[in-house]
Amino acid sequence: MLTQRQQTILHLIIQNYTDTGQPTGSKRLMEDGVEASSATIRNEMKALEEAGLLLKTHSSSGRVPSMAGYRYYVDHLLKPSKVNQNEIKAIRHSFGKEFHEINEIIQQSATILSNLTSYTALSLGPDVKERKLTGFRIVPLNARQIIAIIVTDKGNVENQIFSLPSSMDSSDLEKMVRIINEKLVGEPLMTVYHRLRTEIPMILHKYFQTTEGIIDLFDDMLSHLFEEKIYVGGRMNLLDFEPSQDVRQFKSMYSFMKNAEELTQLLAPRDSAIQIRIGQELGNELLQNMSLIQASYDIEGHGQGTIALLGPSSMPYSRMFGLMDVFRRELAMTLADYYRTLDANSE
Repeated sequence: MLTQRQQTILHLIIQNYTDTGQPTGSKRLMEDGVEASSATIRNEMKALEEAGLLLKTHSSSGRVPSMAGYRYYVDHLLKPSKVNQNEIKAIRHSFGKEFHEINEIIQQSATILSNLTSYTALSLGPDVKERKLTGFRIVPLNARQIIAIIVTDKGNVENQIFSLPSSMDSSDLEKMVRIINEKLVGEPLMTVYHRLRTEIPMILHKYFQTTEGIIDLFDDMLSHLFEEKIYVGGRMNLLDFEPSQDVRQFKSMYSFMKNAEELTQLLAPRDSAIQIRIGQELGNELLQNMSLIQASYDIEGHGQGTIALLGPSSMPYSRMFGLMDVFRRELAMTLADYYRTLDANSE
């Protein structure tokens, strides 16, 4: 366990490095209020270095934090900063626009958080399990392609282009859409998903000589509703955190930021706390010098969502922690207001 003075020194070195990006020496620590001689402070820094919490830079007597140092700081020393009123006003103003579906709010949340921090923001909406299918339409594009439009009672709208099986013509498609609407609209998505695999194929066989490719088509359309869609704000900001990277690293990072599945896997299981993972804890070599702050939020009766911030390991943790706490509450209130409007309009 560190002494009080060692904790103070570690705290100040992390604070200075976050502010300036420069190593901190004993003289600066004395100026910052450490009441000890220069020699004593150097000895304390050496002890922190031997404990793996600080790193010595070249021949300079200054020190910078190690990943373990950041971890100790986050676990034992971090005190969230109070978010200033201008930032709160900016958040509320950005959420004050008119939204037409839930995904617009989730997408906007990633953009707002990224703009506030200049980091990369990731946003996942509330769980999908309790949604009900309320609308299903097909719009032909040409002889072989259609747009499927699917709406749920939670304000989600999905649309996607599909190619029709060669065995199907447009009149068959219209009949099938009627059957799907009669049998599945108003049902919870989990029920829809189950009935597409059991009851619906038997019904379709009564009306059509062949259902080859048809069930797969509808299964593909509706399964998109179960995918957790991640929205990213400031995607390319991540490339700025590693200025010394070579072309290969740059390409790898660029590909990573375009891969929605990898970004979703980056997030830890949801819980009610604000979680901070640093460096190797992220489980990705590309992110070994970065940190991720993840916060969950609850909307009563509508599930739980996640907002996260990916930035350099030298991010100002106190400020970011405080900002994330305020932000998740503002986002939850915005979503709750939207759901209340949906419920009122459906009565």
